[in-house]
Parts: sequence; C-alpha cells; structure tokens
Amino acid sequence: MARAAKLKVYRTAAGFHDAYVAAPSQKAALAAWGSDHDLFARGIAEQVTDPVLTAEPLASPGTVVKRSRGTTAEQIAALPDPKPRPAKDKAAAPESKAKPAKATPAKPKRPKPDPAARDAAEATLETMRREQDDAFRALVAREAALARERRALERDRDKALRAAERTAESERDAYDAALRAWRADR
Repeated sequence: MARAAKLKVYRTAAGFHDAYVAAPSQKAALAAWGSDHDLFARGIAEQVTDPVLTAEPLASPGTVVKRSRGTTAEQIAALPDPKPRPAKDKAAAPESKAKPAKATPAKPKRPKPDPAARDAAEATLETMRREQDDAFRALVAREAALARERRALERDRDKALRAAERTAESERDAYDAALRAWRADR
C-alpha cells in the first residue's frame, strides 16, 4: 500500500490576496494555482510553516485558500497617487471646417453600486478569521498547559516511585537481616 505524501503549505501573491495551498510538492502547488511558470524560481511563491497560516489549507489539501493582505482601506491607501492629466488647449487645436457630428442620445447613467453588501461580507470574513485565529491560539495554549501538567505528573510519579523503591529496598534489607538473625538463633 502506497504511503500518502506529506503535505506542505505554499503561498503566492494573487492580486490583493495571498493564495495558500496544501500540496505534496511545489509542482502540485503550481498546478493548483493554474500557473505555467515556476513561481518559486522567480521568488514569487514560498513555503509557509506558520501554524496559524497553515491550518486552513491543511484542512482542505489541493484547494486554493485566499486571504486578504489587508483591509480595503489599507489597500487603497497603499495605491500611488494618480498622475494629473494635462489640460487640453482649445486655442492650439486647428479649426475644422467639417460638419459637426450629429448628437447621439446620451446613455442613461447607471447609479454607482452600493458597497455596503461587499463591506459587510468583508467585515464578516475578517471577524471569522479573527475568531478562528483566536480559537487556534487558545487550542495551542491549552495543549501547552496540558503538556506542562503531564510533565508535572511525570515528575511526581517518578519521585513517588523512587521513594517507594527506597522503602521496598529498605524493607527487603530489614527482612533479610531478620531472617539471618533467626537462622543464626536456631
């Protein structure tokens, strides 16, 4: 029976997100991302070992998990300032003797989309990520506390066993001495 390959977690940039995938090799990770280029050789992809970042991808191997690299406001703030467009000089434009074009009817303008639903979904996602991260950290803390408790129990057990061994040895010696004395009196 073939042994299952050990999974590693890899990360690459995908727009404003990081794309994580749990895969047995870099080649498998590239296939999951749908990349024809070796992103690892270009320094665009890397292996991740942080338990907080690897938990979700390891739960669904081969599936690309995207995480935002910041809030929408942080991403917008990081954008460069737009360059001003040069003003058109109407006086410098040559006059045309061509007939003016017929006016085309203006298209009705669509209202600007309301970002409220998107913002609410992103806030819910961030809240869920925070809660999951907090739960994971709490689990790690509980595991560490259990490990400390186990070490303390092992120390107490070893100490009690050593004391019991000393007592048993002392009682054996006392019994052997009493038995020798009894035999000598016979």
